[in-house]
Amino acid sequence: MQYKEFKNGIRLSRLGMGAMRLPVSGPGEGSIDYDKAKEVIDLAYRGGINYFDTAYIYHGGKSEVVLGNALREYPRESYYVADKFNFQADPDYRAQFAEQLIRLGMDCIDFYLLHGIQDAFADDLLSSGCIEYFDGLKKEGKIRFLGFSFHGSEKTLLKILDAYPFEFVQIQLNYYDWEYGNQKRFYEILTERNIPVMVMEPVHGGLLAKMNPASEHLLREKDPDASLASWAMRWIMSLDNVQVALSGMTTPDQMQDNLRTFSEGRFLDESEKEMLAKAAQLLCADVALPCTSCRYCVPNCPMELDIPLLLRFYNEMKVGGEWRLGSLLGVPEEKRPTACIACGNCTAHCPQSLAIPDAMSEMAGYLKK
Repeated sequence: MQYKEFKNGIRLSRLGMGAMRLPVSGPGEGSIDYDKAKEVIDLAYRGGINYFDTAYIYHGGKSEVVLGNALREYPRESYYVADKFNFQADPDYRAQFAEQLIRLGMDCIDFYLLHGIQDAFADDLLSSGCIEYFDGLKKEGKIRFLGFSFHGSEKTLLKILDAYPFEFVQIQLNYYDWEYGNQKRFYEILTERNIPVMVMEPVHGGLLAKMNPASEHLLREKDPDASLASWAMRWIMSLDNVQVALSGMTTPDQMQDNLRTFSEGRFLDESEKEMLAKAAQLLCADVALPCTSCRYCVPNCPMELDIPLLLRFYNEMKVGGEWRLGSLLGVPEEKRPTACIACGNCTAHCPQSLAIPDAMSEMAGYLKK
C-alpha cells in the first residue's frame, strides 16, 4: 500500500475505504449484512488501508454503527475515521455530533467534514454557528482535523475556503469529470492553497468500471488484463495533491482489485493519460452532450444564459442523477434552464449542432417538480 504524509507525522493510505456502499442483506438502506461488511473491512485493514470514511446519513445511519463495531478489534491509533455533519438531515450540529460518537463507539473523530456543501444551502450553513462549534471541538480534542466535502460552484467553493482555514477538502474527481466537469478547476484552487484533496467518486459511481463498448475497447486494447476501475485509480494516483482516494467497495473482489492497484503504484505515462481523455470523450458522446465550452452559442442567446455552464449541470445530471441539479438553485432564477425559450439560436451556432433546447427542457422539467 502506498502512503502519503498528511501532517503532524500522520501517514494516510492513498486508498481509503468509503462506507457508503456496504453489502446489504435485503431491501432498505439500513439492512447491512454485517458479516459480509466485516469481511470487506477486515480485508481493507489487513491490506494496509488506514483511512475509513462514513457519514451520518449512509445506510440510514447504520454505516457508522457497523464501521465502529468492525474496527473495534484493532488498535485505535492504527486507523483514522472520517465522518460528516449533514446540515440538510439535521441542522442541530451539537446533537448530530454527539449521536455520531455514540454510533461509532468512539470519543474522537479524526477527520470531520461538513457534508456535501451545495450552493443552495451554503450561506445557511455558514451562518449556523456549526464551524465555530466544531472548531471548539478541535480544541477539546474531539475532532482532529476539520474539512468539508463539496458539490457546488467555484464561487461557493471560494466563499467556503475564505470562511475558515480548513485542513482538507473532499471533492468528486475522476478522469471523466476532469474533461467534462469543473473538478479540474476545483483541484487547481485547492492545490494553489496547499489544501490536501480527498477524492470521492474516483470511478464516478461505477461509470468508469462499466463503460460503453467504444471506451472499454480502447482500454482493453491497451491492457487486456487490467480492470477498468484500475485505470481510474491509476489516474487519481498521478495527481500529486491527492491525499486519499476513497472507494465504496462492496465485495472482496473489488477490494482486492483496488488494493492491488495501490500496492503496485504504476503511475500513468503521457500516452496513457491521452488514452483516458479519449475514452472520456467517447463515453461523454454516448451518455451526455459533448460540449467543448467554445461559447459560440452564448452571444446569440436572447436570454443571455451561460449555456456551457448549464450544460455542465446537464452532463452531471445524466451521469450522476437528477439530484445534482440542486446546485442550480445557486444560479439566479432568470439564468436557469427554466428561462430558455427554445428559440434554437444556440444549436444553429453550435459547431456540433447539439440539441441544447432539449437539454434545457429536460432540466427545467426536473426543476419544476
